[in-house]
Amino acid sequence: MRVLHLNAGNETGGGMVHILSLLKELNKDEFVLGLFEKGIFEEKAKAAGVHTVTFEQTSRYDLSILFKIIKFIKKEKIDILHTHGPRANLYGYLIKKFTSVIWMTTVHSDPRNDFLGRGVKGKLFTYLNLAVLKKPDHYFAISKRFTEMLGEFGVSARKITTIYNGIDFSITPNKKLSREELKLSVEDFVILMVARLDPVKRHKLAIDAVEKAIQLHPQIKLLLVGDGPLKGELRKLIKEKGLEHCVTLFGHREDVDSFYDVADITLLTSQTESFPLVLLESARACTPVITTDVGGVGEMIPDSSYGFIVRGDEKEEIVFAISTAVKLKEKDHLSNMGIKFYNYVSKRFSLESFAKSIYNTYRLYCDK
Repeated sequence: MRVLHLNAGNETGGGMVHILSLLKELNKDEFVLGLFEKGIFEEKAKAAGVHTVTFEQTSRYDLSILFKIIKFIKKEKIDILHTHGPRANLYGYLIKKFTSVIWMTTVHSDPRNDFLGRGVKGKLFTYLNLAVLKKPDHYFAISKRFTEMLGEFGVSARKITTIYNGIDFSITPNKKLSREELKLSVEDFVILMVARLDPVKRHKLAIDAVEKAIQLHPQIKLLLVGDGPLKGELRKLIKEKGLEHCVTLFGHREDVDSFYDVADITLLTSQTESFPLVLLESARACTPVITTDVGGVGEMIPDSSYGFIVRGDEKEEIVFAISTAVKLKEKDHLSNMGIKFYNYVSKRFSLESFAKSIYNTYRLYCDK
C-alpha cells in the first residue's frame, strides 16, 4: 500500500500538526507527504524524518503542478491520495480524473468558513470548495459534528469515518518558560490564545472580551501566539484600545508548548473548528480552557467541571467565563479543573488511537 498525503504547505497551525503527528506515528515506508511550496511545514516534516516531496508551485494559480503530481503518483504507484485543505482538495478532484487512485480527504474545518473576510473572491472559492468536497471516495471527519455536517451536504454515511485528533501526552516542553521572561508577575491572571491570526479565529472578540474583563480584574494579561494576515490590524486595535500593557502579540513561536505552563487558562474564540489541537495541548499541560462551542469540544469537555464552553457568541458570555476562572484561581480551585481536564482527555484522545483509525480505513479500501 502506498499513500500520498497532499497539502498546500503553507499551513503552520493545527493542520500541520495533525498531518505530521499522523505520519510520525505511522512511521511506515508506505507514506509520502506532498507539499506545494517550501516553508516551515517542509522543514518540520524533513526534520521529523517524514518522506517529503515538494512540488514547488510558483503561485497558487500555477496549474503545471498538477502534471508533476500525476507523474509522481504513476511513478511511485500510489494507491491512495489523501488531501488536506481546499487547494489540495481541488487538485485531488483533478488528479482523480487522470489516475486510478482512491481519493480520501480529511475535513479539518467547516468549508463554508474557509475563506471568511475575502470578499467576492472568497465567495467564489467557497462555492468551488463546496462543489469539490462532494467528490472524494472517502472522508475523515474530525468530530461527530463534522460527520453530521457532511451528511447535510449529501455525503453517504458509509463514506465517512469519524476520527478524533490525538496527541502524545508524554511529551514535555524542551525548554521551560518563566513568567519573568515574559514580563509577567505571579499575581497576573494569564490568558493564552494560540491561533493563526485569521478572521475565523475571531481575535477581535477575544480582545474585546478581555478589555471588559480587565475592568473587573486588572491583573488579567492576554498572550496571543500565532501569525497571519490580521497581525497589523490587531496590533493597531490593541494600540487604539490602550491595551499594550496587558495584551501581547508574540507571533509565530517554536516553543508554543512552553506557553501553556505559564498560562492560567487557554482561550479559543473560533467561529468554527473541527477538534481543536490547542485544547488537547492545553490539557497536556493541565491548563483549563474557555472555548466557543465549536466542532468536537463537547466531547473533550463533558460538563462545566472540566472547562468552560461558551454556548453563545456574546462577548458577555466570555467575560463571565473569564471572571469565574479568576475567582476559581483566587480560591485555589482552577488548577484542580486543569488536572481533571487532563485526566479525562489523555485517556480518550491518544495519538495511537487516532493513527490506528486512519490506517485501518486505508487497509479496508486497499484490501477490497
